[in-house]
Order: sequence, then structure tokens, then C-alpha cells
Amino acid sequence: MHGQVSQDTPVGVPADLIWNVYRGLELGRLVDKIASDVLGRVECLEGDGGVGTILKFTFPPASGFPGGDCMKEIFTKVDDENRVKETEMIEGGYKALGFDVVRIRLEILEKDSESCIIRSSIVYEGDDKLADVVSQVSVKPLGTMAEIVGKHLSDNKSTL
Repeated sequence: MHGQVSQDTPVGVPADLIWNVYRGLELGRLVDKIASDVLGRVECLEGDGGVGTILKFTFPPASGFPGGDCMKEIFTKVDDENRVKETEMIEGGYKALGFDVVRIRLEILEKDSESCIIRSSIVYEGDDKLADVVSQVSVKPLGTMAEIVGKHLSDNKSTL
């Protein structure tokens, strides 16, 4: 069994500015600074923000994130030309529910010179026995992150 869930989040910030945050470690730093109570803590275990970087996410209590209170992922693609970053869950999260592969894809799509769309997708693969847990796969936390980061950057454009 395989599937995908996606969400597009429009933000009033230029695509290049969003990409500079999303492409590497700055996204985790910003989440820690402005949204750790909602999204949790992000810790870099290995790497410099390029392919091979490993992050650990610790979710806030009562977040109800499937698969436990933490998750690890590895960066598998950072495409500056197309503004695409892909990661793969390697521990916890949806992997803990039994999925063989869980990939997160973040794309920054330019609308015009002052706005863009953050497309957040989760692609999953697993045994057909997982049909009962597929409904738990949600891109909502990624959409929430896009909204919070987009608003923060929009509100602080003059100081960036």
C-alpha cells in the first residue's frame, strides 16, 4: 500500500526568503524560537543542513502525534534550483506505526515577487495491513508550521 497527503499554504513572503529558511537548519532553529510550544523542539544530531543531515523532533506533551513523542528524519534531497527539500523518517513518527517508508517533501512555489506557496507532502509505503492507520497520516503539523513561519517572516520582513 502507498499513498500521499499534501497541503498548499499561501504565504505573503517571497519564495527566495522562505526557501532560505526551509532549505537547511534555519527552519528548525526558527521553529524552536517561535513555535516550540505548538510544534515541539528540533535538534540537529548530525550534519550541516545538507543531504545526510539527521534531525530529532521532540513533540510537545498532548500533541497526540502518532508514533510517540519523538521522531528522527534524514535529509535526502536539497534542490536549490527547484526549491525542494525531501526527508525520510528513520525512527518514530509514522515509522513507529509500521510504515516501511515515510517521506516528507517541502516545495516552495513562487506566486509573484512578494508571495509563494509552501506545498507540504507526506508519501508513505507499507503493508496492506496498515489500512486502519492510514487515516492517522496527516500533513496538518507541516501546514501549521508553514503558517507560523510564513506569518513570522511576513511580520518581520523589514528586519530580515
